[in-house]
Amino acid sequence: MSEQKKKPEQRQIKIEIDDAVADGIYANLTMIASNNSEFIFDFARFLPGNSRGKVVSRVVVNPIQAKALLRSLTEAVGKFEQSFGPITPEPANKDVGFSMNLPEDSFGKA
Repeated sequence: MSEQKKKPEQRQIKIEIDDAVADGIYANLTMIASNNSEFIFDFARFLPGNSRGKVVSRVVVNPIQAKALLRSLTEAVGKFEQSFGPITPEPANKDVGFSMNLPEDSFGKA
């Protein structure tokens, strides 16, 4: 009689999502900060014609989850590009309806 290796018992996890969260929130800017124990992702919306943007969601994860997110996002972008073609960055000088550059002499003036 041979011993069979025990396989770890698989468990099923049920993830729920509230309707308001399922609708999603539009963000066109992401800022990332980190310290020795976490990564902080601020998702913000900055729309043409406005002088201010707003953080619409903040997600804080540990470094292991950040690395898993990087891996998953890399895989998802690769699959997207296989289906729809390469994603190319927009030109830095694209006219988006507002200017991010202020004249140098405008700093520090009220």
